[in-house]
Amino acid sequence: MIRITAGLQVCWMIFWSALQKQRSKPMEQIEIRPMAADMAQAASDLEGLCFHTPTSPTMMWEELTKPEGIYFGAFDGQTLVGYVGMQSVLDEGYIMNLCVHPDYRRQGIARQLMDALLKGAENAQLAFVTLEVRESNVPAISLYKSLSFEEVGLRKNYYQNPTEHALLLTRFYKKVNL
Repeated sequence: MIRITAGLQVCWMIFWSALQKQRSKPMEQIEIRPMAADMAQAASDLEGLCFHTPTSPTMMWEELTKPEGIYFGAFDGQTLVGYVGMQSVLDEGYIMNLCVHPDYRRQGIARQLMDALLKGAENAQLAFVTLEVRESNVPAISLYKSLSFEEVGLRKNYYQNPTEHALLLTRFYKKVNL
């Protein structure tokens, strides 16, 4: 029994090591750059891997062409492997989505996307940026809090499949009276 367990453990370690080598790209090979409307289909497809209800390519194209939008993509060569998007109204920013292909997670891509977006928000002189996140999405909440987002509210039963509350998080750039 010990030999089988040890053998399985060795096999698993070899498999995991090979999988990580296949999945992991050095961050210098991932390029963060603004997204154009011609990436709508790729962004919609990526959302299909990340969310229960992805944005349609048509809706994505509309979002990418709005002048008040700021969108950044993470590219492995010409392949979109992650993106983040924000819409702004006056001096308020609302982060629409952040998604990273499952094979590219835990490599710092989400943080790089958020860093680019938040720099864009600062350059646009926004007073604050807000987002919603599933209450159970502990890795995302940890990322957002490390980027100076504060919990400011709760939207009950906001998400479906499964039904779940959304935490409302905000990063303030200027002092505002809410």
